[in-house]
Amino acid sequence: MQGFRTELENPLVQKDIIELEKKIRLFREGQLHEEKFRSLRLARGVYGQRQPGVQMIRIKLPYGRMTIQQLYRISDVSDNYATGNLHITTRQDIQLHYVSLERTPELWAELEKDAVTLREACGNTVRNVTASALAGVDPDEPFDVTPYAHATFEYFLRNPICQDMGRKFKMAFSSSEKDSGYAFMHDLGFIPKVRIENGEEIRGFKVVLGGGLGSQPHIAEDVTDFMHEDLIIPFAESVIRIFDRYGERAKRNKARLKYLIQDIGKEAFLELAEQERLALKNKTYKINRSIAFTEPEGNILPVPQISNPTKYEQWLKTNIFNQKQEGFVSIGIRVQNGDIKTPVARKFAELVREAAGDDIRLTNSQGIMLRYVREENLAYVFEKLNELGLAEPGFGSVIDITSCPGTDTCNLGISNSTGITRELERVIAAEYPELIYNKDITIKISGCINACGQHAMAAIGFHGSSMKIGKMVAPALQVLLGGGPTGDGTGVASEKIVKVPSKRGPQILRTLLDDYFENRLEGELYNSYYTRQGKIYFYDLLNPIAKSEDITPDDFIDWEHTEAYKPAIGIGECASVMIDLVATLLFEAEERIDWSREALEAGEYADSIYHSYTGFVNSAKALLVSEGLKTNTQAGIIRDFDAAFVETKKIALPGSFHDLVYQMNQQEPSKEFATYYFQQSELFNQQMKDFRNLQLA
Repeated sequence: MQGFRTELENPLVQKDIIELEKKIRLFREGQLHEEKFRSLRLARGVYGQRQPGVQMIRIKLPYGRMTIQQLYRISDVSDNYATGNLHITTRQDIQLHYVSLERTPELWAELEKDAVTLREACGNTVRNVTASALAGVDPDEPFDVTPYAHATFEYFLRNPICQDMGRKFKMAFSSSEKDSGYAFMHDLGFIPKVRIENGEEIRGFKVVLGGGLGSQPHIAEDVTDFMHEDLIIPFAESVIRIFDRYGERAKRNKARLKYLIQDIGKEAFLELAEQERLALKNKTYKINRSIAFTEPEGNILPVPQISNPTKYEQWLKTNIFNQKQEGFVSIGIRVQNGDIKTPVARKFAELVREAAGDDIRLTNSQGIMLRYVREENLAYVFEKLNELGLAEPGFGSVIDITSCPGTDTCNLGISNSTGITRELERVIAAEYPELIYNKDITIKISGCINACGQHAMAAIGFHGSSMKIGKMVAPALQVLLGGGPTGDGTGVASEKIVKVPSKRGPQILRTLLDDYFENRLEGELYNSYYTRQGKIYFYDLLNPIAKSEDITPDDFIDWEHTEAYKPAIGIGECASVMIDLVATLLFEAEERIDWSREALEAGEYADSIYHSYTGFVNSAKALLVSEGLKTNTQAGIIRDFDAAFVETKKIALPGSFHDLVYQMNQQEPSKEFATYYFQQSELFNQQMKDFRNLQLA
């Protein structure tokens, strides 16, 4: 490990990587609790696979932006540490698979040579900040949201308020009211708006809160139609602080922000967020509107002989997007299953250097957006893309199906999602070729109910499942219909209709499409048709396909498999020894207090205060755990510690634990208060360690 540690210029990154290596070693030696290690490695983009002994690595690419050099770097890393495949996700990340745990620090160090991070790509953190792939070039946008997405990413990366929340937190920026960034399905979503005041353009955002997919989709609720651009990051910080404190931590399936808001109500939540303003690091936050980018000179490239004129004409109609920059277009690239091999990726990078801007964007539908291409060079770019297998028409259409990796690599996958995707795309190409022009109907597939493939917001969605037929179990697909964005931060969640054996997915698709084309009104879009006919109509339509009376042996074999289906769950890592969780919590609290000291010395007073706060909470949690008491939320820990230890006189404090801890949101984050609060947290931690030693004596 020593060799790469000295090569990185950024001391924060170097510290992160060295810390990861240290924690891997402690875990292997049985000195670090499995759950604590899992939390740490997930926050460093290291995720256990279905296959034992290897990891999935998630690379965090804010708003899907990637430079040519970064694409080369990621390709090299995939070849050297993984399988030579790049998997594009719906959160505009790239995932690598089959990586050895011990090699992850070295892999991370290689990526950071070109400013590519793994930090907080997984885990209970602020996940990748996503945005419309056409942001900055969209003719419909009031202004470019790219700088705002970038500033949000930078502000919350390594921010102490969001390092170990109850669950993940997702944010998105759309470029216009069309909501191509899917703000409506995020914890926080932002839609750009402009007002004219006294003849001056004022930028702001419509803000929506508490959206999410998963097993119980929830459409985000409006916060305001216009929030000034300087207020969005402070507002996001206050929201995250409240989520961190009051969010569920024990019941994972009830721990997302949407459940907290449903529990206490939007107005009560926003009132709590407003009460955090005094404690915020920044009451306003001015965002640098410029993003370093040099518009390409636009060399005119040779016009080749078109090898497939029909395909070229289809491609021009379905994959080309006019930019607001005159003379330039963007090109949407379909990437089946989001998978692109590194030799293809490198040749694609060469083409970007030759014919486009150094501003590659991954899309939230697992594609690629090639930007700043001269209109005169489209024929040349088509031929080059066609040679790479990247010029398939129908970008963003019915045939461009979104799907997660499912049972290929994911621990949570129930049935295959990638094979059925390939089969449905084959069916559409062969039997419904005209649908490459239809961008109204979306098809999205997940391997389980958790919606990484966005099935819960699709016009036609499928998620992996299983169904018992007699004494056997068959791989299955749950069919959902009628979902999608409706614009300006609003949307509709798909409704469950029927569950069918997976091999009957193509029959379901044919039935749905044939029914729509036969019975729709003139100009009627698919979701409008679904709403008009109603859920019962579609249940009656599809239920005959779901019946098991005519079951065949093939129904018990999943897509692209040859053996009979077996319900299975992947195997995670195991520390293989018992560890004192109370001692681990006290150590973790001490670690946070050390971080508080470092932040205090660096003049980062708000960060120091939050680390001290977490030190208080973890110290108290340790003693509650020692008494066998539940610790569902941080607010609950503070309340229950008073009841179990302070009010019973087991622990002597000058006042209540509540009053001691909650000073943090009643004071400006000054040097004086940060110093006092740090000292109090340090004393409290020592008091808890002394009490624990007496318990064990």
